[in-house]
Amino acid sequence: MKETLSIRLLRTLTAGKELLSAEAFAQVSRFVESQRVDGDVAFKNKSGEPDLYYTAFGWLLSYVLGLELDTKKRKAFLDRWQADRLGLIDYAALMRCCLLDELMDKGKLLMAVTGSKRREIRPLTSFREVPQGDIHNPYSQFIWRGLLEDTSNEEALDTTDLEAYRVKGKGYANSPAQEMPNLNATAAALSLKGQTDGWKLNAEVDALREMQEDNGGFKASEVVPMADLLSTATALFVLKQYQVKPRFNATDFITSHWLDNGGFAATLLDDASDVEYVFYGLLALGTL
Repeated sequence: MKETLSIRLLRTLTAGKELLSAEAFAQVSRFVESQRVDGDVAFKNKSGEPDLYYTAFGWLLSYVLGLELDTKKRKAFLDRWQADRLGLIDYAALMRCCLLDELMDKGKLLMAVTGSKRREIRPLTSFREVPQGDIHNPYSQFIWRGLLEDTSNEEALDTTDLEAYRVKGKGYANSPAQEMPNLNATAAALSLKGQTDGWKLNAEVDALREMQEDNGGFKASEVVPMADLLSTATALFVLKQYQVKPRFNATDFITSHWLDNGGFAATLLDDASDVEYVFYGLLALGTL
């Protein structure tokens, strides 16, 4: 059975965890626990409020780190949401939480062998809120592909031709009108192509590799002033799936974003963290 994107992410996160010393593991785990809301299983966003999107990251990390989340509270959390009112990103987060709830019950990565429980889902055209307001752009399609895989609806996949978003020889953009590639659009498009075509090398993989800065990091686009951890983690993850070695070693770049409290910063100018950036930190470490 083909590995889903979620399983690939989980395996990479696990590899990142295994690089941690006992002290670092305890520090990261304490930080993740600190991001829970008042002992609930919900995780907080940057404003300190319980948030479905951040909870999906918190549950991923809890599963990988072996942190306990009460079973009854997990089920109650999943029942809180009116799924038909959610935008695409939050809806996908809810479905990933359902998958993680199932994984936590089973205790290991059985989904790689047996597949996840099939769930009925909304059609893509039913969502009013989608990235960039465009259901066809690479990131929207990446979210949709992951959602279909997480709910065992892969047969419903109708892959959009991403050619309109390709900046020839440079990567992919967020919209057909853009002439400059965006790293995360490129990473999303290459993930889609990899899952569809078996991770065969192509010119855009080379373009992604060339985007790496000599400090080991990746910038979101050519016009931003500095590399960030999100872009670096996603780029390294995609290169790892294609078995392509980065131009530069990224270890120092990743660890320089590691904060004393156990979290990871978005950039070198930030001194705060949340579960989303712990996810990116461990994901980046797992590619080394």
